[in-house]
Amino acid sequence: MMTIEIDDAGTGDLVGDVFIGLLRKESGELVFKSLPVQLFQGENWKNKKPYEVVVKVVREGLMELNFQKDNELIQLCRGNIFDNLRNYFLEEGINYEDAIVEGRLQDAVEAKLIEHLRNDLGVRSKSLTTKSGAKRFFILLNWVSYNFFKREKYVKSGFKKWNTVWRDRAIEKYNKIQKSKKKIAIEKGI
Repeated sequence: MMTIEIDDAGTGDLVGDVFIGLLRKESGELVFKSLPVQLFQGENWKNKKPYEVVVKVVREGLMELNFQKDNELIQLCRGNIFDNLRNYFLEEGINYEDAIVEGRLQDAVEAKLIEHLRNDLGVRSKSLTTKSGAKRFFILLNWVSYNFFKREKYVKSGFKKWNTVWRDRAIEKYNKIQKSKKKIAIEKGI
């Protein structure tokens, strides 16, 4: 029996698109799909649109890998972004199991996210790595804060904490940065 792993990157990150990676373990074939950040904002987020779109993009990815449901197993990351996908697999009789995805696929999909953050959004921090967590969150929050009104559109603003905590902190930091820039300009006589 052949195995396809499926993992995500970016679902918990403050900014940017989300990436879904599919890997056929035996051949090393990799397919990437993305979910635009807009799915994690406003009505799209309230209506759980990302959960619907994940099913669509995974189906596309499985087609690209010529998935054969009768002789292949899917190992699916445990993340809740895949909740609707699990239902789809059950309805379709697709053999899957929840799994902790590590190694090649996890590294590849996280690298795809970092490439997007650097090349598409312009996050320049040398500290930005494929390791998710608090450090990456604050790197991205600082990036948004530095040019808040131009960068807020890249934020997954549907996340509750963005509206109750982090948005105000980002604006506060932006204002401090602007004051600091003005002070430096005055001191330099600009």
